Amino acid sequence: MDIPAPLRQLPNQLTVARIAAIPVLCLFIGMGNGWLRWLALLIYVAAAVTDWLDGFLARRMNMQSDLGKMLDPIADKLLVGCLLVTFAWTRDFSGLDLVPAIAILFREIFVAGLREFMGNRSVSVPVTFLAKWKTTVQLVALFFVIVDGLLPGFGLISSLLLWIAGALTVWTGWQYLVSMWPYFSAKTE
Repeated sequence: MDIPAPLRQLPNQLTVARIAAIPVLCLFIGMGNGWLRWLALLIYVAAAVTDWLDGFLARRMNMQSDLGKMLDPIADKLLVGCLLVTFAWTRDFSGLDLVPAIAILFREIFVAGLREFMGNRSVSVPVTFLAKWKTTVQLVALFFVIVDGLLPGFGLISSLLLWIAGALTVWTGWQYLVSMWPYFSAKTE
């Protein structure tokens, strides 16, 4: 079986590696504290770095592909979503932290549905600058959730960042909804 050309490109391989690391990362966090959590932190940092690196390399090496454009946001949403569920299960989140966590999951699934709906109408839904910042704040917040499980005392920072990420997430979701609103009554061709 021949590997498709886009999957032989380094940026896409980094994205696929990020996706493959997610179950391992969640398993290590779910297994408790100790050296596995430190290892999870290293895997997480590597995954977060590849989120930036794959796009940088794709642009720098002129290897942007439709596969990469599809896989990169999926990898981001899988990483964030799986960690949110894992942290809820491990009780790394306080009860109030579940509010932005649920808002983040809700928005990500809703916007994915909007994108699919618009794709059926051949309308592109580009990622906004604020949405990129939203993902960055989500990743930083989750970093501090992992760190707080290792070095208690970062709970306030992780909660604050999680709430900021939740607010940005809801705001960008609202922006997408408003920009797509005119298409809801348009007929499909």
